[in-house]
Amino acid sequence: MPLPSPTINAASLLREYMTHLRVERGLRPLSCEAYQRDLEMFAEFLEGANATLLTARQESVSGFMQHLREHGIESRSVARKLSCLRGFYRWLLMDKRIPHDPTVNIESPSSWKVLPKSLAETEVNEMLERTGVAARSDAADGASLRDHAILELLYAGGLRVGEIVSLRQEDLRLESASVQVRGKGDKERIVPIGRSAIEALEAYVQRGRPELMRSKSGVQRTLFLSVRGNPLTTQKVWQMVRSVNSHASPHKLRHSCATHMVEHGADLRTVQTLLGHADIATTQVYTHLAIDRLKQVHRLHHPRAKVHSTPLQERAS
Repeated sequence: MPLPSPTINAASLLREYMTHLRVERGLRPLSCEAYQRDLEMFAEFLEGANATLLTARQESVSGFMQHLREHGIESRSVARKLSCLRGFYRWLLMDKRIPHDPTVNIESPSSWKVLPKSLAETEVNEMLERTGVAARSDAADGASLRDHAILELLYAGGLRVGEIVSLRQEDLRLESASVQVRGKGDKERIVPIGRSAIEALEAYVQRGRPELMRSKSGVQRTLFLSVRGNPLTTQKVWQMVRSVNSHASPHKLRHSCATHMVEHGADLRTVQTLLGHADIATTQVYTHLAIDRLKQVHRLHHPRAKVHSTPLQERAS
């Protein structure tokens, strides 16, 4: 079967791939937009080298990675773009549009496994206490109850911001202390939550959400609503988190959840399940925390860990 012509318009090719991501892989619009931006950037780079997305070679991909590094792009961003290219060329190869995958044997930047930034436990506690005070006050309105519930859920379950805004009321399983979450690729998982999150969600569902619903007619299934009764957007959640702590973000709260669990002894498989990582390799950025915890436990409990060596002169006497 002959391969398609390499002169196919890049925009047309990317439209096909975006359809594949949305329809067949179930990716969310924001993820598709990010992938499209990365691929458009690569296509523009290829134009300068008289190449196209269909004629790119391994040297083209390596050159693009080097180009990004030389222009000050962080290693994690470079690694994410490489991951995007790998998915794209895997699709082209399976669709028999190219004879070989140019991303094969391209190494990710070594700092791919640098631990994502997280907040200290004291910082998270201060954020939750601040919104908690507002939610517990007699003057608490629907937005205050909502914001506190979102922060508690972001930290308790390590949810992505996109997962937060797509939650429906029926996804809450507060009687069993859990929430049903739809993650990347529409994969569902059950996320356990603690007493603080349960209480915040109960207060929001019972008092906050009905207040926000009053400004909107009709049935609204989305759990978290705006003051106008519409589904809350990811941008609004980001703004809310930043308003509580200018150094925080929904993503940092997710990483803080995982970091603090590992620091308190959780194993990586449990954290992988909680965060919804398809591959344990993604969770392994927290490995050094688990090792630090192991060392601490060893020092505290191993019978020989606290034994100090005796100087040779003392042994000889």
